Amino acid sequence: MSDNPAGTFRIMHTMIRVGDLERSIRFYSDNFGMREVSRSDVPEGKYTNVFIGYGDEATDPMIELTYNYGRESYERGDGFGHVAIGVRDIYAVCDKLRAAGIKIVREPGPLKFGKIHIAFVDDPDGYRIELIDLDTRG
Repeated sequence: MSDNPAGTFRIMHTMIRVGDLERSIRFYSDNFGMREVSRSDVPEGKYTNVFIGYGDEATDPMIELTYNYGRESYERGDGFGHVAIGVRDIYAVCDKLRAAGIKIVREPGPLKFGKIHIAFVDDPDGYRIELIDLDTRG
């Protein structure tokens, strides 16, 4: 199916499992300006889900942070690549992240075969985040 008639489909969220829910919420909120949109604690299932993002869960893509009670870490497979976040002035953003103690795992700069500037950081659970400079995207 190559088209999306009348908006039948949309990306709703990407789910990642986290070892410390509050730490992850702080990371995405403090460093990338996301806000907690909803939270659902399910004691009978021994997990809590938090949807975090920039808009409304009904219309905008979210990141679903899932904390399973008592689980502090996960093995990350080699199939997952990254979550991409568009930023303005990637160099200033990376300076701010670095000042906050976040390691830049790929310093900002142009793609090898393009004009777009990108950088990479890891979240507290080791999930890779690509920062894409919207000012160089064209």
